[in-house]
Amino acid sequence: MVLQGIKQDRLQDRKALRRALDTLRRDVDAEGTIGGIDTIQRQALDILTSTRLARAFDLSLEDPAVRARYGKGHPEKYADGAPRNCEHFLLARRLVEAGARVVTLNFGRWDFHSNNFSEAKDTHLPFFDQGLAALIADLHERGMGDDVAVVAWGEFGRTPTINKDAGRDHWPQVGGGLIAGGGFRTGQVIGATDRLGAEVARRPVHFGEVHASLYRFLGIPPQATVADLSGRPQYLVDGRLPLPELS
Repeated sequence: MVLQGIKQDRLQDRKALRRALDTLRRDVDAEGTIGGIDTIQRQALDILTSTRLARAFDLSLEDPAVRARYGKGHPEKYADGAPRNCEHFLLARRLVEAGARVVTLNFGRWDFHSNNFSEAKDTHLPFFDQGLAALIADLHERGMGDDVAVVAWGEFGRTPTINKDAGRDHWPQVGGGLIAGGGFRTGQVIGATDRLGAEVARRPVHFGEVHASLYRFLGIPPQATVADLSGRPQYLVDGRLPLPELS
């Protein structure tokens, strides 16, 4: 297996360079942060160089019926965004089975400043719906539904009005997301907007509440702190608690 053109000799060079840089930093590390990073880096390197990872990326080993359930979508890159590749959802499940703790999946390009309706209805949502639904169902059927949290989320919503190019622009006042699995109490809608989707009408949800919920799921206390390079404590989540509705 080749990782983005990195062969064995280049990987060893990078490991040697990292060790040299770490040595330079140890004299300023009063909190033991570098030592902790070493453990994390070793874990990451073990995963990247393991046979388990190579097998996880080899979708030819997957049951053809399962691959068909996820579908293919469009594997090619879409404009300046990611591919609309439904098999990435399948790959995410296989990576978790191989030992990955967190998997980030980019799908398509959702910045619909023009042609909002055809872009969403025809080129994105059908593939996204198939891949995401297949992933959630697959995890539950494999007994992984409570052990894996699935989060589909963007950084903001879209304007409630249509612009001159039949698109929707950025709208930070209101957004939405989906959370499944993780042992959470799902099958519900938390919060509501007005009829135009312009403003919050009931139960505003803060980003920090979602972050706190996910940290707790990962076994990390939401109120924990990490030291920055100056040794100052930085909170993982500032003054927010996990969503009680998910418990």
